Parts: sequence; C-alpha cells; structure tokens
Amino acid sequence: MESLKDKVAVIFAASGEVAGAVARSFAQHGAKVYVTALNLNAVKALAEEINTNGGRAEAGKVDALTETEIDSYLQKVIAENGQLDMVFNGIGSYYQDAGSGIPTTIATFEQFLNPLQRICGSQFLTSRVAARYMIQSGSEGTILLFNASMARTKTPNMAGFAAACAAIEGLTRVMAAEFGQYGIKAICICSGALMETNKIQGMINDFAKLAGISPGEMALNYTRFDILKSGPTLKQLGETAAFLVSENGVAFNSHVVDFDCGKLNLL
Repeated sequence: MESLKDKVAVIFAASGEVAGAVARSFAQHGAKVYVTALNLNAVKALAEEINTNGGRAEAGKVDALTETEIDSYLQKVIAENGQLDMVFNGIGSYYQDAGSGIPTTIATFEQFLNPLQRICGSQFLTSRVAARYMIQSGSEGTILLFNASMARTKTPNMAGFAAACAAIEGLTRVMAAEFGQYGIKAICICSGALMETNKIQGMINDFAKLAGISPGEMALNYTRFDILKSGPTLKQLGETAAFLVSENGVAFNSHVVDFDCGKLNLL
C-alpha cells in the first residue's frame, strides 16, 4: 500500500466526489497530498479526514480556472518539497450550464462553449502549469486528466459536453508527445457514469421529471449497455488513478483509459 511513498500530489477541484476519491487513494498509497478547491472548508474537511486516517494532506483555496492562482500554489508546493509527482483535476460543470439534455438546435452558443471553457479549459491550465514545474524541478511526474465517455458514445443533446470530452482526449495525446522528453507522462481516465455520485443521481432525477418517467426507468439509460452487472465505483476510480501514476503504471502514457467495466456502445 506504499506504491506512492515519498511522492507529492496536487488535486484540483478536490471538493468534488471524484477528486476526493483520488486524493484519498493517493494518500493511502503513501503520497503527500495537497487538496485544493474554491470551497476551502470542503477541502479542509477532506485533508482532516486523510490525516486522521494516517495519511498526509494539506488544504488550499485555488480557482482551477485562474492560471495565476494555479501557478502560485504549485510554486508553493515545489518550494516546500522540491518536486511535483502527480496532478489530477476533477473539475466538472453543472449539466444545465453545459447545455446537457438540450437539443443542439436549441442550446445557446454560451451553453455549447461552457464545458469547453470550464472543463477542458481548466484541464489545460492545471496541466500546462504543472508541466512547467515538473520540467523545472526535474520531476518525472504524471499529469492525470479526467473526462467522461461522451467523447465516444452517440448520445443526443450533449453537443458541448461531448465536444469537451473529445478535446480533453486530444489534449492528453498532445501533452504526452510534448512532455515525454522530460520523463513526464500524460494520461486520461475516461469514466462511465458513477451511479453513486450526487451529480449522476441529480441528473437522473431531473431528466426523469422532464421525460415523465420514474428515476428507476431513467437510470436504465445509464446502465443498459453495461457488459457486467455492476458498474465502476468511486473507490475503484481512486485505486485506478493510484495505479496509473505509480511505477507499475509506467506502460500507460498518452492513453485514454476507459473506466466503465465495459460498455457495448463505446467506440
């Protein structure tokens, strides 16, 4: 359980359930974890939980859409540790702001651009600033990006979000090609719907009301293409992330790693 011993990780948007799961897993495997978000109280609670359970964590307030804040925080991490080994950004977007569930002919241009600017834009900012500090410090680290499987499914009414997911996959490959000469890896975890999360449950309930069906019926839309009887969990996502950034995950670089237990409709 110490595959990440003496490693230093920074988690952005760590107030969310996905990034929180990754932070917990990194800490359980021995990494020193810096958890950041706009909601300082939330990441303070996360850091306290990790420390209470025997890990090492520190909380900070960082807007993952503001490059100067990202830069200042990573500069602090490097000053304190002399290295930066892993970066993960779990930023998301409220589905209505992203135009999800709205036909392409009706969604506004602002709704289309929202996930591209917010989700892909934030991944771009945190990744490129992290790469600078990894290069400067000689840290042969891993930039771990995150997106959803919409990039490779044929789902209607998701134009902006699907475009953002595809953009993140392209960004991953470009950065792997650029940063590989410095020993830096770039990998993307492409997750299926995590049914236990508040975000997915909220979308199911909202979409069920719009469609005039029960939440149970709507939930079947998320699971009917599952190859296995059970889908992925937050804990499994955290463990997958820890493996990918460890020495055992060295074979993965520039890859988009499907995290969904297998889907019949995934290209």
